[in-house]
Amino acid sequence: MSSNYNTWFHPYTPSKNFNKKVAYFSMEFAVHQDLAIYSGGLGFLSGSHMRSAFELKQNMIGIGMLWKYGYYDQARNEDQTLRTDFNEKHFDFLEDTGIEVEINLHDNPHVKVRAYVLKPETFGSAPIYLLSTDVEGNDHLSRTITNHLYDSNELTRISQSIVLGIGGAKIVEALGGADVYHLNEGHALPAFYYLRDHGINKDQLVFTTHTPEKAGNSERDGRHLNRCGFFGRTLSDAELHEEVVNDGMLSYTVSALRMANKANAVSKLHAVVSRDMWKDYEGICDIIPITNAQNQTFWQDEVILKAWETKDAQLFIERKKEHKKALFAEVYDQTGKTFDPEILTIVWARRFAGYKRADLLLHDLDRIEKILSNKEKPIQIIWAGKPYPFDYYAIDIFNRLVNFSKHTTNCAVLIGYEMDLSRALKTGSDVWLNTPRITREASGTSGMTAAMNGSINVSINDGWIPEFAKDGVNAFIIPELDHSLPTWDQDVQDSVNLYDIIENKVIPTYYDKPKTWQKMVFKALDGVIPEFASRRMATQYYKELY
Repeated sequence: MSSNYNTWFHPYTPSKNFNKKVAYFSMEFAVHQDLAIYSGGLGFLSGSHMRSAFELKQNMIGIGMLWKYGYYDQARNEDQTLRTDFNEKHFDFLEDTGIEVEINLHDNPHVKVRAYVLKPETFGSAPIYLLSTDVEGNDHLSRTITNHLYDSNELTRISQSIVLGIGGAKIVEALGGADVYHLNEGHALPAFYYLRDHGINKDQLVFTTHTPEKAGNSERDGRHLNRCGFFGRTLSDAELHEEVVNDGMLSYTVSALRMANKANAVSKLHAVVSRDMWKDYEGICDIIPITNAQNQTFWQDEVILKAWETKDAQLFIERKKEHKKALFAEVYDQTGKTFDPEILTIVWARRFAGYKRADLLLHDLDRIEKILSNKEKPIQIIWAGKPYPFDYYAIDIFNRLVNFSKHTTNCAVLIGYEMDLSRALKTGSDVWLNTPRITREASGTSGMTAAMNGSINVSINDGWIPEFAKDGVNAFIIPELDHSLPTWDQDVQDSVNLYDIIENKVIPTYYDKPKTWQKMVFKALDGVIPEFASRRMATQYYKELY
């Protein structure tokens, strides 16, 4: 391959603290609204990481996928319930690198993978190479592999891992190789198998584990993966036996933890949970905590930053009202409801998944209706988020919220939860509500960017929250309960505690003690910056993982 490919498209000389060449593999990157190739927290994390890598002049590139239809476009049916649309995306700011590699997929040894680059100057990120199989010369089936992020078809999902992992590793080779190969979650696991077979040492492989959900850690039949080309070559029965666990299944996470030199969990609590989760498997590497963080430059409003730095409460209040007005224009546009910037506004917005309990506020309808009908101290509630397009349980929750909010003047459910709406919700909310079942949230990052913009977290004490929150000082914490209780009992207890906090702490503080509220807002900003800004995280990755 010609030597002019041997460049990482950095517009800067890497800083000497961050000189090691790192290739960072992720299924999704949320770098900018205009590059719609992400679904949720995993993408928001990798996007913030790439932005901070650029700001710190780190010698890093991202390896991702160019999804032809993105994740999906969130729309509404006639009755306002969720409709999922798949529209072809065009990104004219990406540059064709001319680099094309071939991988072996399901007995087809000539599937072409082409790399497009998102150059740093476009959105202010480290260079990100995005892979596509929608390439001339590929058969129809091969061309569709990079159509949908998290495709629901099992074989396509396996193929996507092979494209990202082996295709990605070959693209990095064509670019001159890397000192460290970092997998963000197990999706790109085939990269480790390919690299191991091609002379890359264990001490060059690192891994980030995210989900404390057993279900979120892929396990697939080892023989089937072997037939698909998952390992980069066909393993013998004896070799395959070494890789599988649990009756012939290959656990992506266990394999990654065995092959990596070191791994990280995404919060201090998550590291404890992860070590416990995988402790019975032999040969896994050390799991250290590197808590997730978000890019301050991108997410934080500059006027709110200035108000916090100068402790100018009046400037903050005026700016917050401006943001509320902008957010409420969107509410009116989507729902025809007029929200009031003087009123306490609670937002629940993130990826829709069952365990995150978007509808926890609806657990006791009499109780929530009493809170919603208080004319003296009113509240407004906004929900937003994208369920996985084939997660019918999560879609049912979304639609339940839509049907509930239709009959209230002060509740709204918004569609289109991507980076622009996410930012508007964080700058325009007074309260950021976070209600996952305890122990199920690895980190959670939306509350960080909400706090950066003067929104108070009301949260279960899980993920990153124990590292940040001081109850009643910079946040309101829902009391911890026994996570081994039946889920129904957990929901009952958590909802009762949540109603109590809203009625007896949040509402009275906001309306009766505005100075106390303002103090909490600034305390939250003190706690979130710089500790949960991704410059800290990107630096920690170099120091502790690479």
